[in-house]
Amino acid sequence: MQDEIINRVANSKLVTINLEDYYPEGKRVLFDIKDWLFEGLVLREKDFREQTNQFDWSQYKDMYVALTCSSDAIIPAWAFILISINLEPFTKKTVIGNLDLLETSIYQEVLENLDVSEFANKPIIIKGCSNKPVPLNAYVMLATKLKPVAQSIMYGEACSSVPLFKNK
Repeated sequence: MQDEIINRVANSKLVTINLEDYYPEGKRVLFDIKDWLFEGLVLREKDFREQTNQFDWSQYKDMYVALTCSSDAIIPAWAFILISINLEPFTKKTVIGNLDLLETSIYQEVLENLDVSEFANKPIIIKGCSNKPVPLNAYVMLATKLKPVAQSIMYGEACSSVPLFKNK
């Protein structure tokens, strides 16, 4: 008689949290204002304002936008604020920075609203691999939010997790 194979992982109380499951849908784009500058370096207020007034902002409907300037120009804060005001009726979120900062900001909002009470006194595994661009900061934010309620926190997969925290 053969021994029955028992899946101890499936029968355990382990709860796996995959941050990919919380990935909000919507295109992420980088908006570079360099092309709106005179010779890519100088912001001329009148020309800049005219471009913002004539630009079709609706093309960014339901997108996440990171505002940046890839040239070495010194951009006054009001220029980014002006663009964000024009984007506001259309975008889901706008930040100044790169796409990684945008993803971090998106996840910060998602995780601030996450109810962790269902994870109270349970061993948690934060799934490590993802096919979507989950920023490292999101893992840190999640672990910080779970620490006060979780029995334990691990990282990776159930078959090969790294222990991070155990409530005493």
